[in-house]
Amino acid sequence: MDRIAVAVPRLSDREKAYVNEALDSTWISSRGPFIERFEAQVAEMAGTKHAIACNNGTTSLHLAMVGLGLEAGDEVIMPSLTYIATANCVHYCNATPVFVDNDPRTFNIDPARIEEAITPRTKGIVVVHLYGHSADMGPIMEIADRHGLWVIEDAAEAHGAQYRGRPVGGIGQCGSFSFFGNKIITTGEGGAVTTNDDALATRMRLLRSQGMSAERRYWHPMVGFNYRMTNLTAAIGVAQMERIEDALKRRAEIAAAYDDALSGLTDLIDLPFTADDCVHSFWMYTIQLKPNGKVSRDEVMARLDAEGIETRPVFYPVNDMPPYYDAAVDAPNARLCAAQGINLPTHELLSSDDILRVAETLKRALNA
Repeated sequence: MDRIAVAVPRLSDREKAYVNEALDSTWISSRGPFIERFEAQVAEMAGTKHAIACNNGTTSLHLAMVGLGLEAGDEVIMPSLTYIATANCVHYCNATPVFVDNDPRTFNIDPARIEEAITPRTKGIVVVHLYGHSADMGPIMEIADRHGLWVIEDAAEAHGAQYRGRPVGGIGQCGSFSFFGNKIITTGEGGAVTTNDDALATRMRLLRSQGMSAERRYWHPMVGFNYRMTNLTAAIGVAQMERIEDALKRRAEIAAAYDDALSGLTDLIDLPFTADDCVHSFWMYTIQLKPNGKVSRDEVMARLDAEGIETRPVFYPVNDMPPYYDAAVDAPNARLCAAQGINLPTHELLSSDDILRVAETLKRALNA
């Protein structure tokens, strides 16, 4: 049988047409009309005034931190359970990531653990809307406001997700998105920073382009970076963004189909949780094996793989990896989610038969 991939980009003739249009125009580098169009679309998705397109999600997150003034000696609170790029960007600024545990239901940072991690060196909080579910932004923003901290939303995996009717990426001071090939919206590689702060947007645009003045070419009032997106890349993004509502609708349908197909396994696994005040964008459909199961998570994944179904493990806690190892970090929920979590195939090209095949194979793997 054909192998079912965990993620596949959905591309169409429209992406080809827009890329060819960019090629024909000869605008193939970091200038061109598709960049402005794509930035406007991303800003609309996040509900912000500004979006600054970048060459990938990591550089967009780093750009937000530099733009907000993160410096050596500062501390940034973030979840233990995230992709390592979240911590790496803090390290690039010679600052220190401070890890806290997650909510075991949503996989996101636990607001109740944030305040105890604040010190006089804390400058901000990075929340990660992991796998498409928003962090609990209400109490997080209240804590940040009370302590004079900025908040960056790492929304790399949460295009179109919402919290209390507001799109993610537009709640904190900045949002950061990734458009890697496996994301809901892709440009191949690519990223964007979103914000409602006019002055901050101007500063980040300056930093993105080698610090070169917008008024005086080849005059550089500050040290910047080459974090620009190309017009070719943006052309793909424009085509993708033109059908984002269809993409989100399809992922919701896939999640509902999985819920139905896996409903008989809830004594062995926990299905994805969605808070009442959130809209889950389901970048990944993530299950957790219950700890009392007779088959280990890795063995379940191996059995699925042997039957032609690709899966992904949940991220390791960042503080358990060599660059950031800290045994003193109290993150039992992060460690449990990492040990028991599986991302099942989640992409728009899945058929109903594919979902049933995954479900039936998973059932056999769990009960073997």
